[in-house]
Amino acid sequence: MAVTRAKKKEAVEKLGVELKNVSSVIVATYSKLTVAKDFELRKMLRTTGAKYRVVKNTLAERAGKGTKIEDVLKNLQGVTSIAYTEGDPVALAKALAKYAKENPEFTFKAGVVEGRVVTVKEIESLATMPSKDELYSKLLFLFERSGAAHGDGDECRRAQSGRCRRPGRAREKV
Repeated sequence: MAVTRAKKKEAVEKLGVELKNVSSVIVATYSKLTVAKDFELRKMLRTTGAKYRVVKNTLAERAGKGTKIEDVLKNLQGVTSIAYTEGDPVALAKALAKYAKENPEFTFKAGVVEGRVVTVKEIESLATMPSKDELYSKLLFLFERSGAAHGDGDECRRAQSGRCRRPGRAREKV
């Protein structure tokens, strides 16, 4: 069944609205991806708060006009899919990197993180970083351990300002 021009226009407008608020996107390509594997990927990305779409290149380019991710959607070639989120870009990169490792037919093309175009190598290194939740828990642990949670934040404040008597001691706490 052929897709009419009106349906294409509607799809572009709908995707454009979704992409307006997106802070991070990863553009990928795949070959021989089965329906079951595609469902697995979508399910994994939903848990991170991300969305995933298989898109036609020209429609993606039109939908991305006027957004932060416009540059990465220009001149796409081949089979293209996009995963995007308004939330944590690290969680998105981790989920996609894990999936790409298990399914070599899925590869990255490019991406945008917080408005900045990133390469495939940068996406892979982003996937190795701790997530926001992990960083928050480590920070809270440091505050608690330093006594900041109990009203004695001198050591913590000295570490933040760089005025420690023994600088190595502040690093030991990390």
